[in-house]
Amino acid sequence: MPVVTTKAVDPELARYPALASYRKQTEPRRKAPPIPPRPRRAPRVRPAAPARLTPYQLRTGIRAGALLVTALWLAQVRPSARIDALFTTGAHLTGLLAGYGILVMLFLMARVPAVEHGIGADRLARHHARGGRHVLTLCAAHVALALCGYAAHTGTDLFGTVTELLGYPALAAAAAGTALFAAVGVSSARAVRSRVGHGTWRGLHLLTYVAAALAFAHQLSGPDIASSPIGLGLWSLLHATVAVLLVWYRLVVPVRQALRHRLRIVDVRQEGPGVASVLMRGTDLGRLCAQPGQFFRWRFLTRRLWHTALPFSLSAPVDGDHVRITVKAVGDHTRRVRRLRPGVRVVATGPFGALTAHRRTRRKVLLLAGGVGVTPLRTLFETLPGEPGDITLLYRASTAEQLVLREELESIARTRKASLHYLLGPSGAAFDPLAPQALRDLVPELADHDVYLCGPPGMTEAATAALARAGVPESRIHAESFTY
Repeated sequence: MPVVTTKAVDPELARYPALASYRKQTEPRRKAPPIPPRPRRAPRVRPAAPARLTPYQLRTGIRAGALLVTALWLAQVRPSARIDALFTTGAHLTGLLAGYGILVMLFLMARVPAVEHGIGADRLARHHARGGRHVLTLCAAHVALALCGYAAHTGTDLFGTVTELLGYPALAAAAAGTALFAAVGVSSARAVRSRVGHGTWRGLHLLTYVAAALAFAHQLSGPDIASSPIGLGLWSLLHATVAVLLVWYRLVVPVRQALRHRLRIVDVRQEGPGVASVLMRGTDLGRLCAQPGQFFRWRFLTRRLWHTALPFSLSAPVDGDHVRITVKAVGDHTRRVRRLRPGVRVVATGPFGALTAHRRTRRKVLLLAGGVGVTPLRTLFETLPGEPGDITLLYRASTAEQLVLREELESIARTRKASLHYLLGPSGAAFDPLAPQALRDLVPELADHDVYLCGPPGMTEAATAALARAGVPESRIHAESFTY
């Protein structure tokens, strides 16, 4: 049916057509009504980026603190050529630095968000382990120098010196604290760690709080701290600050999050051989402020799992009142997670980790995953901004059956017109898909990419070395790796 349009006609103009042109020339031109101003949109308020401490800032702060401690020691040094005075002076310096080092170790593990988000939990753990060795060395040097200084001053042998000094309560407390620190250090050694159960290892690490309290009591009675009101006040303030951070972020925040979000398991779905996804529902999950690529420490409130906080990355962005993780069974705890049932309450602490979009410096991004390490990269694959062709995901696995979340990855690749490549084959094969030339063939202009890397430790180390040989600067290789 044709469309008919109508408009009004002046009968006078119909009788005298020439009148139309005359009126057009003689009638005053009417001004078009003013266009109303376009309403101004309220400025879009973006949430403030979370505060992050950079590695440089962390190193600078730690070194500055060590220099201040050394300055405190220098202010009290009295020059002397006596051998006992030299031993005692060295004991005072190593004792002060050891006490400061204990504070630094506790601060690194306090789970302060600005530190965790800026440095990365895995890098913090490595700093903590390396710093722990330095602290134990300083403690041993402090004990040896103090014993030698006292023995030289009194003229007694070392055995008699030890027996006499242990009679002082503050020195007995220091000896007990040192023994606890030594036990924790021995349990963390690589040769011992593999033979000690996770529960035993964590229990020993909890004793470091007792050891730190005993060391603090010893320091307050020593001449380096007690003789100066300013030094005593600053030293006490430092310890109080670290104690508050530990209590707040390791105790208060988890309890508050548990009460606010009330997470419960709603489904456990098998994703492949030994791999399962755990879907949880909660309330007000937007206030978790979880970014793609981050992880939480999950405490499942069952008889065998409530006492252990397990670190798992989000395997999908937070969706309304749902959150999901994907777990591979590699130990007793992870095998129990796969057998959880709907209704189990969950306490989530976090988010943690620095494998997020804030590290990105280039338009093009390569995501390189190995095994279940694809879980944090799957969220980045879906959410990282980019035009078609800007985002590439390489997924390394031994067989096609070991590919996790395959259907989701392929759906994201189709929707975003992103590149997705599966690198299949056993490790140690003649052809290495992670060799520098193989990576360059798969990813054109590889050296101009940011690379996000997550997988087993061996694969992560090999891939990092291959990327460096392929021309990717170390500053643009972003990795987090965990062993459970």
